[in-house]
Amino acid sequence: MTLPRGFKAAAERRAVELRRAMGLRSAEALNITDLALYMGVKVVSADRLIPHERLEELERLQAFSFSAATFDVRGRSYVVTNPLRSAGRLASDVAHELSHLDLGHDLSEVREVDGVPFRTCRPDEEEQATSLGGTLLLPRPLLMQAALAGMSPEEIAKQYVVTVEMARFRYNSTGVTKQVARRSG
Repeated sequence: MTLPRGFKAAAERRAVELRRAMGLRSAEALNITDLALYMGVKVVSADRLIPHERLEELERLQAFSFSAATFDVRGRSYVVTNPLRSAGRLASDVAHELSHLDLGHDLSEVREVDGVPFRTCRPDEEEQATSLGGTLLLPRPLLMQAALAGMSPEEIAKQYVVTVEMARFRYNSTGVTKQVARRSG
């Protein structure tokens, strides 16, 4: 899959725009639950809906089969999360789901898993939500500030409550490392 031309730049602008609308600076940490509230979305842990043991059983049967899902109930959006995930992974999962909503994606594709139908987005929309979600959590201005302060991806992950994989991906894919190296050299 390939993102549409200009998508990454638009995602960077959107991340900064949302921060500003929430009263945050472009390089300031974003609490993903605050963003959900700002967007009028309620985040609910799945163990408030079903017993925690059932989530553990699902995890044993098929690891990482459920991370988060978005539901529309009587005109309000809810993101249901898996409490078995780390804080960094939960942030990514919620950012991904909020990105679907922000991008206006329609749950239009029906898939079947073990005889149970469910609605999902198209693969290109999944890629867009993943890209925007990462950008919401770690926009380029934030990464640039962190890199100039000498922070490694591991330190960025800890400071901004994301996974190391997310921090490393965003750090390497935004060109921040090259820009910092040019400034230092």
